[in-house]
Amino acid sequence: MGFAIGVDLGGTNLRIAAVDENGTLLEKVTTGTQVKRGRDAVIDEMIKAITVLSAKYQNGSKLLGVGIGVPGIIDKRTGMLRESPNLPGWDDYPVRDVLEKRLSSAVYLENDANAAALGENWLGAAKDMDDMCMITLGTGVGGGIVLRGRIWHGMTGMAGELGHITIDPNGPKCGCGNRGCVETYASATAVMRMAREMIAAGEAPELARISTSDEEFNARAIFNLAIQGDPAAKAIYNKVGWALGILLADLVNAFNLHMHVIGGGVSGAWEAFAPAMFHEVFTRCMVYAATAPDEIRGPALGASADLRPLPSGKKTIITRALLGSDAGLFGAARLPMIGVEINEKGHVPVF
Repeated sequence: MGFAIGVDLGGTNLRIAAVDENGTLLEKVTTGTQVKRGRDAVIDEMIKAITVLSAKYQNGSKLLGVGIGVPGIIDKRTGMLRESPNLPGWDDYPVRDVLEKRLSSAVYLENDANAAALGENWLGAAKDMDDMCMITLGTGVGGGIVLRGRIWHGMTGMAGELGHITIDPNGPKCGCGNRGCVETYASATAVMRMAREMIAAGEAPELARISTSDEEFNARAIFNLAIQGDPAAKAIYNKVGWALGILLADLVNAFNLHMHVIGGGVSGAWEAFAPAMFHEVFTRCMVYAATAPDEIRGPALGASADLRPLPSGKKTIITRALLGSDAGLFGAARLPMIGVEINEKGHVPVF
C-alpha cells in the first residue's frame, strides 16, 4: 500500500503528516513556521521534516508524492505561488519546482481552503459524497468546491473565493477592495470589528468589560457571551448567521449540491450563528425550502410552516466540518493519490 505526505503551510505553523491510501494517519509533525526567518529557512525546515517522515514509512510502502496546502493564490499550471498575505516574500515563487528538485518526488500545490474541502470530502463530513462545497471561517473566509471527487478550480484556479461574494454592496470595506463581502461579516476579523463598533457606540457594556479585563478578547470570548445570553454578542453572531444564510442560499440556487460544509475556527460558534443562518436560507431559497432535512425544517420556520418537500427524498445538507484543523492536512495528502489515479487512467480531468 502506498502513502503520501501532506503539508499544511500556514503563517504560524508548519504541519506535516504521513497518510496511507486508506486515510490512516501514520504520523503527524507540527513545527512553528517562523516566516520571519525567511522563505529559504522555511523551505529547508519543510524539506528536512518531509525527508525524515517519508524515509520512516518507505520500508515496504511506496511514496506517492507530496501535497501542500498554501494560503494564497496559486498558478496551477506552473506550480507558482503568486501571492500569499500570510507568507511575506513568497510572491511569484516556484514552490512546486523547487521542492520537486530537492525532494526528487512529485509535488502537488493547492490552495489551503481547497485542500480542506478535499479532506472533508475524502474522510470528513462529506465522505462518500460526489459533490460538495466547503466554507472556511477563520481570520478571513475561504471556500472550496468539490465535484465528482475533484476540486473545481475554474479557468485560472481561483474558483471557490466564497469570502468575496457580495452580501451588501453598501457594507464595510473589504481587504479585497470591494464592499460588503461575506468576509466582512462572517470572519473572526469581522466579529471583532463589529464588537469594537458596538463598544464605541456604547451598545455593549459586557463586551466593553471583557475587552479591558480579559486577556483573550477574541471571537471565542464573544461567542461565550452570546451563549450566556448577552444581547450584543448575540446580535453579532446573528449577523454572522445572516451573512452565511445569504451566501448559502445563493450557492444552493446556483449549484444544487448535496452538501455544504462549514469549517474553520469560527465554525466553533455554530450554536450562536446557525439558527439565524438556517432561517435566512429558508427565507431566501425555495430550493432549500423544498429539500431541507426534516430535523432542520421545524426549528427554522416552525412546524406549521407551509413547505412542500420534494417527493424524491433527496436532501440539501448544511453541516459542520468533522476534521477540524486536520482537514487541510488530509486533503493535501490526498492530492498525490489523485495524481496517481489520473496518471494510471491516462487522462486529466476537466477540473
